[in-house]
Amino acid sequence: MDLRVLSKTFDAYCDFSECDADPLLLIVVLQAGIENDILAPLSRLSDAQLVVQVKSLIARERDATAQIVAHLAELDTRDVHLREGYTSLFVYCRDALGLSEWEAYNRIEVARTARQFPRSVSTTPPPTLVTSALTTPDPSSPPTPAPDQAVRPLPIRPAAVEPLSPDRYKLQLTIGENTLEKLRLAKDMLGHAIPSGDDAAVLDRALTVLLVDLAKKKFSDTPQPRRSRGTKPGARYPSAQVQRAVWVRDLGRCAFVGTTGHRCNERRFVEFHDVDPYVLGGEATVDQIELRCRRHNDYEGRLYFGKRRRSRELVLEQVRLSVAHST
Repeated sequence: MDLRVLSKTFDAYCDFSECDADPLLLIVVLQAGIENDILAPLSRLSDAQLVVQVKSLIARERDATAQIVAHLAELDTRDVHLREGYTSLFVYCRDALGLSEWEAYNRIEVARTARQFPRSVSTTPPPTLVTSALTTPDPSSPPTPAPDQAVRPLPIRPAAVEPLSPDRYKLQLTIGENTLEKLRLAKDMLGHAIPSGDDAAVLDRALTVLLVDLAKKKFSDTPQPRRSRGTKPGARYPSAQVQRAVWVRDLGRCAFVGTTGHRCNERRFVEFHDVDPYVLGGEATVDQIELRCRRHNDYEGRLYFGKRRRSRELVLEQVRLSVAHST
């Protein structure tokens, strides 16, 4: 077994409390990889040699951890994650760097502490930094409820999405009895349109209707709308009609595309962004308005008007982004 595969297996074992996999099965897989590739040569070492190597590996691990924390502390002061299309450093560490959620969260917290207290992280950090700040609680030892505390049902886990192919995903979630009845009723009523009764097709149609209804409520869609001021040339703000069109086109998601081609996945707190700023002649039309999450909207505003911008000319980085959006 390749060491990288073994490392990923170990990460999966560390995260077994967040998934539905059997932890014992993960341990068996981990042990199989160790026995096949690693334990065999180690069995020929003496006790003294083995102890020396263990201490050396632990020291190297601590040094690597300190280096990672230091690099994250520096990344936290820059806009690298925003430039590459990620709404936060946490999402960047999780999705781009491949850290698990607890690894990303804890390392970022330690990195920010290190920015406030630089001497707390060195190339040879104390064991408490690694063992207390960068570890997870033992999932095998849940807190014991009080004797008089009633036994509560297990909380419903969030939906798990597993990619199967570039355009196909497996969705697993827990629903209540009423939701199940609604699903069955919808399948019966759509029997003429979806004879197979495919759950995915029914869900897709239901979500389409829901999104249209939400767009109408969110952006003031009425049977007899009054004349919108936003339709006039040179309007400062997009009209409700433009907002609905942009929201549906961008699927309610930040449309910022990073330098690596990654599109931001943020759907919360999205705002309407002028591709060309209004003060530079930009108009509030469907072609000139895009959705941005709050962080990327602020980021592009700083590219135009922040410290990097000293004149009314576009900065080079913004020119590249504008060309990318128009193609």
